[in-house]
Amino acid sequence: MLLAIDAGNTNVVFALVDGREIKTRWRIATDPRRTADEYAVWLNQLLQLEGFDRSDISTVVIATVVPRAMHNLEVLAQKYFKVDPLIAGRTPLEWGIAIDVDEPASLGADRAINTIAAHALHAGDLIVIDFGTATTFDVSDFTGAYKGGIIAPGINLSLDALVTAAAKLPRIAIEAPKDNGSVIGRNTVDQMTIGIYWGYIAMIEGLVARLKAQVGRPVKVIATGGLAAVFEEHTGVFDVIEPDLTIQGLAIMVENAHITA
Repeated sequence: MLLAIDAGNTNVVFALVDGREIKTRWRIATDPRRTADEYAVWLNQLLQLEGFDRSDISTVVIATVVPRAMHNLEVLAQKYFKVDPLIAGRTPLEWGIAIDVDEPASLGADRAINTIAAHALHAGDLIVIDFGTATTFDVSDFTGAYKGGIIAPGINLSLDALVTAAAKLPRIAIEAPKDNGSVIGRNTVDQMTIGIYWGYIAMIEGLVARLKAQVGRPVKVIATGGLAAVFEEHTGVFDVIEPDLTIQGLAIMVENAHITA
Protein backbone atom coordinates (compact mmCIF):
# COMPACT_ATOMS: atom_id res chain seq x y z
CA MET A 1 0.00 0.00 0.00
CA LEU A 2 1.13 3.56 -0.70
CA LEU A 3 1.57 6.23 1.95
CA ALA A 4 1.23 9.56 0.14
CA ILE A 5 2.42 12.66 2.00
CA ASP A 6 1.52 16.15 0.82
CA ALA A 7 3.27 18.79 2.93
CA GLY A 8 1.70 22.18 2.36
CA ASN A 9 2.26 25.54 4.00
CA THR A 10 -0.58 25.04 6.49
CA ASN A 11 -1.10 21.27 6.83
CA VAL A 12 0.65 18.01 6.06
CA VAL A 13 -1.78 15.44 4.63
CA PHE A 14 -1.03 11.72 4.99
CA ALA A 15 -3.13 9.32 2.93
CA LEU A 16 -3.18 5.56 2.51
CA VAL A 17 -3.77 4.67 -1.13
CA ASP A 18 -4.42 1.27 -2.68
CA GLY A 19 -4.03 1.64 -6.44
CA ARG A 20 -5.92 4.88 -6.96
CA GLU A 21 -8.37 4.28 -4.10
CA ILE A 22 -7.80 6.51 -1.09
CA LYS A 23 -8.48 4.35 1.94
CA THR A 24 -8.10 7.02 4.60
CA ARG A 25 -6.41 10.36 5.17
CA TRP A 26 -5.16 12.42 8.11
CA ARG A 27 -3.77 15.91 8.47
CA ILE A 28 -1.51 17.64 10.93
CA ALA A 29 -0.38 21.26 11.14
CA THR A 30 2.81 21.92 9.20
CA ASP A 31 5.76 22.51 11.51
CA PRO A 32 9.26 22.10 10.02
CA ARG A 33 10.57 21.45 13.54
CA ARG A 34 8.41 18.35 13.97
CA THR A 35 10.71 15.34 14.14
CA ALA A 36 10.37 11.98 12.41
CA ASP A 37 9.79 10.41 15.83
CA GLU A 38 6.89 12.75 16.56
CA TYR A 39 5.32 12.01 13.18
CA ALA A 40 5.74 8.28 13.80
CA VAL A 41 4.02 8.26 17.21
CA TRP A 42 1.07 10.25 15.87
CA LEU A 43 0.78 8.27 12.64
CA ASN A 44 1.15 4.86 14.27
CA GLN A 45 -1.78 5.56 16.58
CA LEU A 46 -3.97 6.65 13.66
CA LEU A 47 -3.03 3.60 11.60
CA GLN A 48 -4.07 1.33 14.46
CA LEU A 49 -7.35 3.20 14.97
CA GLU A 50 -8.19 2.61 11.28
CA GLY A 51 -7.21 -1.07 11.44
CA PHE A 52 -3.90 -0.77 9.57
CA ASP A 53 -0.31 -1.58 10.48
CA ARG A 54 2.98 -0.01 9.48
CA SER A 55 3.84 -3.25 7.68
CA ASP A 56 0.93 -2.63 5.27
CA ILE A 57 2.89 0.24 3.73
CA SER A 58 5.38 -0.75 1.05
CA THR A 59 5.92 2.61 -0.69
CA VAL A 60 6.11 6.20 0.55
CA VAL A 61 5.86 9.23 -1.73
CA ILE A 62 6.41 12.80 -0.58
CA ALA A 63 5.57 16.17 -2.11
CA THR A 64 6.27 19.39 -0.30
CA VAL A 65 6.32 23.14 -0.82
CA VAL A 66 8.09 23.51 2.55
CA PRO A 67 11.73 22.48 1.97
CA ARG A 68 12.55 22.49 5.69
CA ALA A 69 9.93 19.80 6.29
CA MET A 70 11.46 17.36 3.81
CA HIS A 71 14.30 15.95 5.93
CA ASN A 72 12.14 14.73 8.81
CA LEU A 73 9.60 13.20 6.41
CA GLU A 74 12.38 11.33 4.64
CA VAL A 75 13.68 10.06 7.98
CA LEU A 76 10.13 8.97 8.89
CA ALA A 77 9.98 6.78 5.78
CA GLN A 78 13.44 5.33 6.24
CA LYS A 79 13.36 4.73 9.98
CA TYR A 80 9.78 3.62 10.55
CA PHE A 81 8.65 2.21 7.18
CA LYS A 82 12.06 0.86 6.10
CA VAL A 83 11.84 2.37 2.60
CA ASP A 84 13.59 5.15 0.75
CA PRO A 85 10.78 7.57 -0.09
CA LEU A 86 9.96 8.69 -3.59
CA ILE A 87 10.16 12.47 -3.94
CA ALA A 88 7.81 14.11 -6.45
CA GLY A 89 9.83 15.86 -9.13
CA ARG A 90 12.99 13.80 -8.59
CA THR A 91 14.12 10.65 -10.40
CA PRO A 92 12.33 8.28 -10.84
CA LEU A 93 9.27 10.45 -10.20
CA GLU A 94 9.87 13.30 -12.66
CA TRP A 95 6.90 15.42 -13.66
CA GLY A 96 6.60 13.95 -17.14
CA ILE A 97 4.78 17.03 -18.45
CA ALA A 98 5.92 20.13 -20.31
CA ILE A 99 6.21 23.11 -17.97
CA ASP A 100 5.87 25.98 -20.40
CA VAL A 101 6.65 28.98 -18.18
CA ASP A 102 9.56 31.40 -17.78
CA GLU A 103 10.96 29.73 -14.64
CA PRO A 104 9.97 26.03 -14.64
CA ALA A 105 12.03 25.26 -11.54
CA SER A 106 9.99 27.72 -9.49
CA LEU A 107 6.70 25.86 -9.99
CA GLY A 108 5.42 24.46 -6.69
CA ALA A 109 5.24 20.68 -6.45
CA ASP A 110 1.56 20.75 -5.55
CA ARG A 111 0.69 22.71 -8.69
CA ALA A 112 2.61 20.35 -10.97
CA ILE A 113 1.00 17.34 -9.29
CA ASN A 114 -2.48 18.85 -9.57
CA THR A 115 -1.90 19.38 -13.30
CA ILE A 116 -0.82 15.75 -13.73
CA ALA A 117 -3.86 14.48 -11.83
CA ALA A 118 -6.30 16.79 -13.58
CA HIS A 119 -5.24 15.57 -17.02
CA ALA A 120 -5.34 11.94 -15.96
CA LEU A 121 -8.94 12.46 -14.88
CA HIS A 122 -10.23 15.02 -17.42
CA ALA A 123 -9.60 15.75 -21.10
CA GLY A 124 -9.07 19.09 -22.82
CA ASP A 125 -7.88 22.50 -21.67
CA LEU A 126 -8.15 22.87 -17.91
CA ILE A 127 -8.09 25.44 -15.13
CA VAL A 128 -7.36 24.02 -11.68
CA ILE A 129 -8.29 26.23 -8.73
CA ASP A 130 -6.67 25.12 -5.47
CA PHE A 131 -8.01 26.69 -2.27
CA GLY A 132 -5.02 26.43 0.05
CA THR A 133 -2.88 28.86 2.01
CA ALA A 134 -2.81 30.74 -1.29
CA THR A 135 -5.54 30.35 -3.89
CA THR A 136 -3.89 29.27 -7.12
CA PHE A 137 -5.28 29.14 -10.64
CA ASP A 138 -3.31 26.79 -12.93
CA VAL A 139 -3.85 26.58 -16.67
CA SER A 140 -2.89 23.57 -18.77
CA ASP A 141 -3.66 22.83 -22.40
CA PHE A 142 -5.18 19.77 -24.03
CA THR A 143 -1.74 18.11 -24.34
CA GLY A 144 -1.26 18.27 -20.56
CA ALA A 145 1.38 21.02 -20.71
CA TYR A 146 1.41 23.47 -17.83
CA LYS A 147 1.03 26.98 -19.28
CA GLY A 148 1.05 29.21 -16.18
CA GLY A 149 -1.47 30.66 -13.80
CA ILE A 150 -2.27 33.04 -10.98
CA ILE A 151 -1.42 33.18 -7.27
CA ALA A 152 -3.85 35.08 -5.04
CA PRO A 153 -4.01 35.37 -1.24
CA GLY A 154 -5.94 32.54 0.32
CA ILE A 155 -9.24 33.48 1.91
CA ASN A 156 -7.97 32.66 5.41
CA LEU A 157 -4.92 34.85 4.85
CA SER A 158 -7.15 37.67 3.67
CA LEU A 159 -9.39 37.35 6.71
CA ASP A 160 -6.44 37.12 9.10
CA ALA A 161 -4.92 40.27 7.60
CA LEU A 162 -8.20 42.15 7.95
CA VAL A 163 -8.75 41.13 11.58
CA THR A 164 -5.12 41.78 12.52
CA ALA A 165 -5.00 45.23 10.97
CA ALA A 166 -8.38 46.43 12.24
CA ALA A 167 -8.49 46.20 16.03
CA LYS A 168 -12.28 46.39 16.40
CA LEU A 169 -13.17 43.75 13.81
CA PRO A 170 -14.03 40.30 15.19
CA ARG A 171 -12.84 36.96 13.84
CA ILE A 172 -15.62 35.35 11.79
CA ALA A 173 -16.29 31.98 10.18
CA ILE A 174 -15.90 31.61 6.44
CA GLU A 175 -19.42 30.79 5.29
CA ALA A 176 -22.16 32.00 3.00
CA PRO A 177 -24.09 35.02 4.31
CA LYS A 178 -27.35 34.05 5.98
CA ASP A 179 -29.37 36.38 3.72
CA ASN A 180 -28.16 35.24 0.31
CA GLY A 181 -30.28 37.78 -1.50
CA SER A 182 -28.70 40.86 0.07
CA VAL A 183 -25.24 42.33 -0.13
CA ILE A 184 -26.07 45.20 2.22
CA GLY A 185 -24.91 44.13 5.66
CA ARG A 186 -26.87 45.44 8.64
CA ASN A 187 -24.17 44.79 11.24
CA THR A 188 -20.40 44.38 11.39
CA VAL A 189 -20.32 40.58 11.25
CA ASP A 190 -22.73 40.45 8.30
CA GLN A 191 -20.75 43.12 6.45
CA MET A 192 -17.52 41.19 6.94
CA THR A 193 -19.13 37.91 5.89
CA ILE A 194 -20.50 39.52 2.72
CA GLY A 195 -17.20 41.16 1.91
CA ILE A 196 -15.14 38.02 2.41
CA TYR A 197 -17.56 35.53 0.84
CA TRP A 198 -19.04 37.42 -2.09
CA GLY A 199 -15.81 39.32 -2.62
CA TYR A 200 -13.96 36.05 -3.00
CA ILE A 201 -16.56 34.63 -5.37
CA ALA A 202 -16.33 37.80 -7.46
CA MET A 203 -12.55 37.37 -7.64
CA ILE A 204 -12.86 33.71 -8.65
CA GLU A 205 -15.46 34.36 -11.32
CA GLY A 206 -13.64 37.40 -12.67
CA LEU A 207 -10.25 35.67 -12.92
CA VAL A 208 -11.71 32.53 -14.48
CA ALA A 209 -13.52 34.64 -17.08
CA ARG A 210 -10.27 36.40 -17.98
CA LEU A 211 -8.36 33.09 -18.13
CA LYS A 212 -10.99 31.51 -20.38
CA ALA A 213 -10.93 34.54 -22.70
CA GLN A 214 -7.15 34.29 -23.01
CA VAL A 215 -7.17 30.53 -23.66
CA GLY A 216 -9.76 31.03 -26.38
CA ARG A 217 -11.01 27.42 -26.37
CA PRO A 218 -13.52 25.50 -24.23
CA VAL A 219 -12.04 25.05 -20.75
CA LYS A 220 -13.07 22.80 -17.87
CA VAL A 221 -12.68 24.31 -14.39
CA ILE A 222 -11.64 21.92 -11.63
CA ALA A 223 -11.67 23.00 -7.98
CA THR A 224 -9.75 21.38 -5.15
CA GLY A 225 -8.92 22.18 -1.53
CA GLY A 226 -11.11 22.16 1.53
CA LEU A 227 -12.86 25.46 0.85
CA ALA A 228 -14.01 24.58 -2.67
CA ALA A 229 -17.25 23.10 -1.31
CA VAL A 230 -17.95 26.30 0.66
CA PHE A 231 -18.27 28.28 -2.58
CA GLU A 232 -19.81 25.64 -4.83
CA GLU A 233 -23.41 26.37 -3.83
CA HIS A 234 -23.27 30.02 -4.90
CA THR A 235 -21.21 29.99 -8.08
CA GLY A 236 -21.50 28.06 -11.31
CA VAL A 237 -17.83 28.54 -12.18
CA PHE A 238 -16.71 25.04 -11.13
CA ASP A 239 -17.33 22.18 -13.55
CA VAL A 240 -16.17 19.59 -11.04
CA ILE A 241 -14.69 19.40 -7.54
CA GLU A 242 -11.84 16.96 -6.92
CA PRO A 243 -11.19 17.22 -3.17
CA ASP A 244 -8.17 14.88 -3.18
CA LEU A 245 -6.50 16.02 -6.40
CA THR A 246 -2.94 16.26 -5.02
CA ILE A 247 -3.07 12.85 -3.33
CA GLN A 248 -4.57 11.37 -6.51
CA GLY A 249 -1.76 12.97 -8.49
CA LEU A 250 0.89 11.39 -6.28
CA ALA A 251 -0.72 7.96 -6.72
CA ILE A 252 -0.90 8.48 -10.48
CA MET A 253 2.78 9.48 -10.63
CA VAL A 254 3.79 6.32 -8.74
CA GLU A 255 1.59 4.26 -11.05
CA ASN A 256 3.05 5.90 -14.18
CA ALA A 257 6.56 5.20 -12.92
CA HIS A 258 5.60 1.51 -12.65
CA ILE A 259 6.49 1.38 -8.98
CA THR A 260 4.60 -1.23 -6.99
CA ALA A 261 2.82 0.09 -3.91
